[in-house]
Amino acid sequence: MTEYTQLTVNYSMQDRIAVVTLQRPQVRNALNTQLIQELTDVFTELSTNDHLHGVVLTGDGSAFCAGADIQMMRESITLDEEQNISDALRVADMLHTINIFPCPVVARVNGDAVGGGIGMVAVCDIVIAAEKARFTFSEVKLGIAPAVVSPYVIRKIGETNARALFVTGERFSANRAHTLGLVHAVVPLEQLDDAVQNALNELLSSGPQAIRASKALALNVGSMDYDHARHYTAETIARLRVSEEGQEGLSAYLEKRKPRWLK
Repeated sequence: MTEYTQLTVNYSMQDRIAVVTLQRPQVRNALNTQLIQELTDVFTELSTNDHLHGVVLTGDGSAFCAGADIQMMRESITLDEEQNISDALRVADMLHTINIFPCPVVARVNGDAVGGGIGMVAVCDIVIAAEKARFTFSEVKLGIAPAVVSPYVIRKIGETNARALFVTGERFSANRAHTLGLVHAVVPLEQLDDAVQNALNELLSSGPQAIRASKALALNVGSMDYDHARHYTAETIARLRVSEEGQEGLSAYLEKRKPRWLK
């Protein structure tokens, strides 16, 4: 495993779960160039691990991620338009890498998520937030816009909510984020780890390859036309039924025993 300086990677549950923790608590885990690259690199590296059932993404300290850090903002002022495009594309690549990660990514939102931090929330598959967490698309307050995160956020909260929240930059609560569909569960901070563990237990009780196929379905089928979806879904279920994992799961169910991946 590569050594990282802006984040840590730990394994749990017999190495079937990886935990990626942003390690810049002194700046509320704000994104800088190095952290953006390390996030891209770590999810690229973890994507080759076929044993993983899931990855937890969280922040150290009181915040999940406060968006771009002050130094990045200062540097952006000195960059020309082409340089700013390259800078933004690095963020886009990081979000895309997390979004298409082959197995589920669970966001443990331990505190505030701002701007690019909400983008990271939006590309996770399961989002569990502490009640105290607050969210804001603060870009408009700085004379800019939540452009790079918008494709993922709009898919989660819809155009009507994005049109309001993008232009106001207002702060909103974890409970409102839950109502919008950005967050799946909201719990008191002291219950956050238990809630995350419950979600991980659900992932660990399922076949790892089935989990990956199911995530791919959720990501892709909605944008397919009928004919494409018809063949893609039929081929997916057929492939899983004849696979070693599918055969074991179906046999275990019929024989009223636990499948091997639970042992």
